Amino acid sequence: MDQKELQETLSSLLPGATFNLNPQFAEAIVPAENLHQFALELKNNSKTQFDYLVSCSGLDKDKELMVVYHLRSTTLEHSCVIKVATSDRTNPEFDSLYEVWRAAEFFEREIFDLYGIKFKNHPDLRRLFLEDDFEGYPLRKDYVDPINIIQ
Repeated sequence: MDQKELQETLSSLLPGATFNLNPQFAEAIVPAENLHQFALELKNNSKTQFDYLVSCSGLDKDKELMVVYHLRSTTLEHSCVIKVATSDRTNPEFDSLYEVWRAAEFFEREIFDLYGIKFKNHPDLRRLFLEDDFEGYPLRKDYVDPINIIQ
């Protein structure tokens, strides 16, 4: 399946998603309320079979916080990027995809630790790198560290 066919397949499976033209990957921005359902569909559908979560990253785009998932089908040998965003910087929260791809457990803990994004139904959501009493989220653009003079 080439990129165009994959994009068409994804658009039929992900109603409500918006698609960006990306020469390297099929790329979709999905509504947060449908993230878990879409992830299950992408993994279990015979046309996509995205069985491998390559990476999951947090991203601060000033007005919104985003999580970016890079998926791969080891069977069908194609890849895609799924993005989900929220403008709620006070209490950012998405569904955990741990039940879909086990690798999400570590990635989501890292994102929680460094961006403060919470993942509903995560089995062990706690800080990964920083001390439990650390205040703030150092990869957010609005993070201020007066000791190390980071603004």
